[in-house]
Amino acid sequence: MGSTQPFRVSATATLTAGAASANLPLVGTGEAVLIYNASPAIAFVRFGTDMTVTATAADMPVPPGMRLLMHTGGFATTAAAVLASGNGIVFFSRGEGTVY
Repeated sequence: MGSTQPFRVSATATLTAGAASANLPLVGTGEAVLIYNASPAIAFVRFGTDMTVTATAADMPVPPGMRLLMHTGGFATTAAAVLASGNGIVFFSRGEGTVY
């Protein structure tokens, strides 16, 4: 059995998202990313290794006002998000841990 470790943020990047995919470089270190969707619409997110990464409605959904902790490993260096509608902010906090 594994143990649970509280999530410890090393840095947070802020993405202004809309109906077209937008991306940004992840900041900080760690193998996990806590996504917080501060927008009023569902955000779809994707991770990549360069600034060509784009998100579509087929990617991981994060409901408005919700958080999602994902293990991305050390290889993900960029993130992308697209909203189902409108505009808003999606936060990507990189760090270590398994629960928040």
